[in-house]
Amino acid sequence: MAGLIPQDFIDDLLSRTDIVDVIGDHVQLRKAGKDFQGLCPFHNEKSPSFTVSQTKQFYHCFGCQASGSAISFLMDHNHLDFVETIKELASKAGMQLPENTDSNKPRVNNDPVYSILEQATKFFAVQLRQHSTKQRAVDYLKNRGLSGEIAKAYDIGYAPDGWDNLLKHLDNEADQKNLLIKAGLIIEKESENNKPKRYYDRFRDRIIFPIRDYKGRVIGFGGRILDKGEPKYLNSPETPVFHKGRELYGLYEARKRCRDLDQIVVVEGYMDVVALAQFGINHSVATLGTATTTEHLQRLFKATREVIFCFDGDRAGKRAAWKALDLSLPLLKEGYTVQFMFLPEGEDPDSMVRSKGPEYFRNHKNFTALSEFLFNSLLLKADINTLEGRAQLVNLANPLITKIPTGALRSLMQQRLSKLSQLEGQAIEQIIPEVAPPAEIPQPRQRALINRNQRLSRTLVEQAIHIILNHPGFANEVDFDENLVELADPYLPLLLELLRMVKSQPTISTGQLLEHWRGTETLIALNDLISGKKELPDEAIQTEYTGIITALKKNLLKQQRSAIINTSEGKITDRVKNIYKRPENK
Repeated sequence: MAGLIPQDFIDDLLSRTDIVDVIGDHVQLRKAGKDFQGLCPFHNEKSPSFTVSQTKQFYHCFGCQASGSAISFLMDHNHLDFVETIKELASKAGMQLPENTDSNKPRVNNDPVYSILEQATKFFAVQLRQHSTKQRAVDYLKNRGLSGEIAKAYDIGYAPDGWDNLLKHLDNEADQKNLLIKAGLIIEKESENNKPKRYYDRFRDRIIFPIRDYKGRVIGFGGRILDKGEPKYLNSPETPVFHKGRELYGLYEARKRCRDLDQIVVVEGYMDVVALAQFGINHSVATLGTATTTEHLQRLFKATREVIFCFDGDRAGKRAAWKALDLSLPLLKEGYTVQFMFLPEGEDPDSMVRSKGPEYFRNHKNFTALSEFLFNSLLLKADINTLEGRAQLVNLANPLITKIPTGALRSLMQQRLSKLSQLEGQAIEQIIPEVAPPAEIPQPRQRALINRNQRLSRTLVEQAIHIILNHPGFANEVDFDENLVELADPYLPLLLELLRMVKSQPTISTGQLLEHWRGTETLIALNDLISGKKELPDEAIQTEYTGIITALKKNLLKQQRSAIINTSEGKITDRVKNIYKRPENK
């Protein structure tokens, strides 16, 4: 179950939704036999490996292994959360969400803080157009090369000089001051000598950059001082809706301007983001005066498969890049990459895009791959011309490579370390454990898993699950012996649950089945088990399924016989022991 939306509502919604229509709005599909094919929207490919089954209400890419229902597709392709996706599909199907869903309960989304922040955004925008001192701000933006179009696209505003401009404009109700304080817009100064409390605007004489969340709601502001002074940049404080270590400036605008983000460039400041946008680089974001965090990376990898960190080439920039590298390692699922761009000393993204043009930020020759940056940095600390240095390199690289999830990148990193250290691959594998710790996030939802048929043969129970997932109707056509529950197989409870669901809903589709495990680790196993060999005719698959059930019954008989024999042998052994324990035999 996902949230409090009833599962029967989700099943009904999917029964009224045609996955071909949903995906066809975003991907050009063509008929290929009984299914549809197209170029996968989740990775770059020249020949179609993306298949959509109208019968199963399920999609699968044989290239990147992305798969799921219509709900999964919209969540991943349009970067929506679960409730947003259900709302969109329900609207198209003419269905009303049940009143008891969590989407209809009062949530932080309805916090009046959002309203006051939106009012402040409009106030700052008006000041940039109408205030008597607006020209200072306008001249500053023009000198930085920004157009009115870009300023409007990012809702850039102006906070005039003065202690209480915003306060006077918005403080028209008794409880408004408390709301302004809660939103981080005004500051309360403690009273002295029994004098009344004083309140003043947080942002004064600054260019204002509204910060939006993924839904486009203003959650805070960044202010850039117009003249010399400190701090140069001032952010909203932590509030109920704004957390600096989680948000990224420009991410909403990037997703709005580029529906499919092939890559995202992470820069340091607000002006860098808007300056790059001025030159057509619409896929940049900025951290909010903080170092990169795991939550930042989680947000980024939900939106794209390639993240490029843009840092100064000095020592501080390299330190920031190393931290970003370290945090990225556990999240590097198959098909996801992190690269680095180090700018010349004294340059920033704003100056570079003006001197070198936008192509500088699109040219992969200017990027440094994560693997290259990692090994180059470690080689500065370890002299591989000596045995001691090579051992030091292994000791430094080991904990880093261990963080990478098992897959091609991890294997290649091990090979590179093996070559540099001159240790045989087997020796490296003994030092670096085979299994990496799991990544912190379950996102992106569609994981690039290796087909089980490519790494080991499936058990009979797994083969049965594969068939039921792809052909739920077969569950009602072949008798399943309930005694099979005694079989020792870790996947048997999952098979039994699938069979129970299909028998209770004979017309259930593959897509509907999967949605019953939305948000659980079981869904990963199901997505893994659903893929496999090329489809056979239905008759052949049904015959195969019947054969699997027959084989399972034979295995159960063998298991029962072994248990009887072991029990009998145990009794005989005990009898023999008892004989030797008799006094006359001592």
